[in-house]
Amino acid sequence: MSDKEPENPFEELQQKLQEALKHGHFTMVPPGYGMGATSPKNDPEKFPEADDPDTEETLKRIREFNLKPREIRDYLNRFVIKQDEAKKVLSVAICDHYNHVRQCIESPKLMEKDYHKQNILLLGPTGVGKTYLMRCIAKLIGVPFVKADATKFSETGYVGADVEDLVRDLYKLSQGNVELAQYGIVYIDEIDKIASQQNSSGGKDVSGRGVQINLLKLMEDTEVNLFSPTDMMAQMQAMMSMGNSGPQKKTISTKHILFIVSGAFDRLGEQIKKRMDTTTIGFSADRNNSEKEGFEYLPHVETPDLIKYGFEPEFIGRLPVRVSCNPLNAKDLGEILLSSEGSLLEQYRQDFKGYKIDFAITPEAIDDIAHKAYAEKTGARGLMTVLERIFRDFKFELPSTGIRNFEVTTNTVNEPAQTLLRLLKENQHLQQAVHMQEIETYTSRFEEKYDLRISFNELACNALIDEAVEKDLSIRTLCEQKFKDFEHGLKIISRNTGESTFTLGEEMIKDPDKELSRMVVESFRKDSE
Repeated sequence: MSDKEPENPFEELQQKLQEALKHGHFTMVPPGYGMGATSPKNDPEKFPEADDPDTEETLKRIREFNLKPREIRDYLNRFVIKQDEAKKVLSVAICDHYNHVRQCIESPKLMEKDYHKQNILLLGPTGVGKTYLMRCIAKLIGVPFVKADATKFSETGYVGADVEDLVRDLYKLSQGNVELAQYGIVYIDEIDKIASQQNSSGGKDVSGRGVQINLLKLMEDTEVNLFSPTDMMAQMQAMMSMGNSGPQKKTISTKHILFIVSGAFDRLGEQIKKRMDTTTIGFSADRNNSEKEGFEYLPHVETPDLIKYGFEPEFIGRLPVRVSCNPLNAKDLGEILLSSEGSLLEQYRQDFKGYKIDFAITPEAIDDIAHKAYAEKTGARGLMTVLERIFRDFKFELPSTGIRNFEVTTNTVNEPAQTLLRLLKENQHLQQAVHMQEIETYTSRFEEKYDLRISFNELACNALIDEAVEKDLSIRTLCEQKFKDFEHGLKIISRNTGESTFTLGEEMIKDPDKELSRMVVESFRKDSE
């Protein structure tokens, strides 16, 4: 122990830890690698260090950022259908932000000047691509990207998460590289859920207001502790690291972290509609307004609308870039299936290719899928719901058949179960070969495992196949049930007769225990002769 008297218990604990480190009583672990950590992400052998080449490459791209808005827009067009205005606004805001970052790196004096960050507010119904847009942008630039739902945060952080954890997550995603983390993107969804609402007693929902105030601090230039004060393990690791390598940076600045918030804002459209209707009277009123749905008014949002909705003026003031995403119609959903990179349809193709199965799809089927997805009222997420419903039984049945391709038609979309049944019946002739292959695979595994060769004669194979079909079991499962511990009897026979190859007949399928017992008894007789 040091001769210096500690001023508080925390300093005393720190001194003890440093003393233990000096004598080798602790094994150093990297940040984020706590007790029970088995994830590859936390494995020190698989978790890159701060000077990882990929990290340095990302920092180089940020320092030399030279993308133009049109280039970002064109990249987004590969993945996200429609949302042209949102792509344009986001592309400009992203370029402005990272151009400023590059300029500050080139000329540190710029850091001293005031700069109003272009934090972004995205509005629009669910499933239109808000999150996907931001993920694609972060992937293009290569910066760490953290996504969270606003509903998980609380004002204090003791019940619910602390908003500062968002910045700490950037630090973890940056493999402990503070420089890279401070240029990341924080995306907060469902921001409309923390709007303060008037309650029945006339007061405000202070919890939502408190989270807004805490986020407001983050969106400005503030310093965030790298280790949460409520995370004891993180604190101990920080002290151990300090004792091992000297003082290290303990905070991260949010000056260059870009914040994007989004929400569906279901009620806001109706609120804007009422405001706009009151400004038009008599014959000048737009009769088409009455036919519009609420979300179609979101492009006309103004700051007073958001304040009335329940947001603090200071909070909204830190979100100067606002853009709404348009709802998707059935035609848009069809285009997503056909044109978008990473389309769900391609995902399903890959799933089937894992079983060496391919499928074609007709334009009419695409149209039907799109209309069914649109009826779900969940945007592009509806596509997953519809496709899963169509392909569920196909994925279950076809891998165990000899079918290697099929066509998705309107009948498949509207009557998937009946279409699958017809497909199976039409290709029933392929099943015999599949079953025989499964039998051969089982006998090969048996020989490899027990060094005993078994085979089934024709009658035995037919009996196995008939029973598997009747019981709705795979050949492998049926054989493992019938011939459990079968090797023990065969080894006795092999020891008595010297044989290591056995041909099994139909009687062995009907009653394996009885037939095996007969074979064992017979082997003893041969042995005694």
